[in-house]
Amino acid sequence: MAGITLITGGCRSGKSRHAQELAEQAGRKRLFIATAPVLDAEMRERVERHRKMRQGREWKTMEEQIDLPGCLRRAPAFDVLLCDCLTLWVNNLLFDAEKSGTLITEDRITKLSREVCDAARNIPGRVFFVTNEVGLGIVPENKLSRLYRDLVGRCNQEIAAAADSVVLMVSGIPIQVKG
Repeated sequence: MAGITLITGGCRSGKSRHAQELAEQAGRKRLFIATAPVLDAEMRERVERHRKMRQGREWKTMEEQIDLPGCLRRAPAFDVLLCDCLTLWVNNLLFDAEKSGTLITEDRITKLSREVCDAARNIPGRVFFVTNEVGLGIVPENKLSRLYRDLVGRCNQEIAAAADSVVLMVSGIPIQVKG
C-alpha cells in the first residue's frame, strides 16, 4: 500500500522541485504523470524545463489530462510515482465539461478526487501529488474563475485528507503541515 504525500503552495513556490527531490530520495524506479496540456509555446517551454529536470534520473513519463484515476490504476509497478499537477487536472476536467456543454460540480470533483486517492492507495510505492494552493488570494471576479478556485480547493481538501503527509511550500521552503 502506498504512502501518499501532497505538496502544495503558490505559483513558483518550489513545489515541483521539492516533489522531485523527495521522490528521488524515495526510490529508484520512478514514474512521472504529467497532466499539462501543451497549448502554446510558453507551456511547451515549461514542460521542456520540467523534462530536463528529470533527464538522466531514471524517470519514465505517462501523460494523462483527464482520466487520472484510470491512469493511476494502469500505471506499471514503480517505487515512486509523482503526479504534477492536480491543479491542471482540475482545469482539464473543467475545460472538457465546458466543451461538452456540461458542468463539473464540487460533488463530481469530490468523487473523482476520492477515486484518485483510492487508486493511489493501491500503488505499492510512494505517491506524490503536486497542486497549487489557490484559496489564499482575492475572490475572482467572474463565475467561471470562482468555480475553478472552488473545484481546486475541494480537490486539494480531499487529497490532503487522504494523504499521509502534506507539505506547504512558501518561497522555496517546505513547511510540514501533516504527517
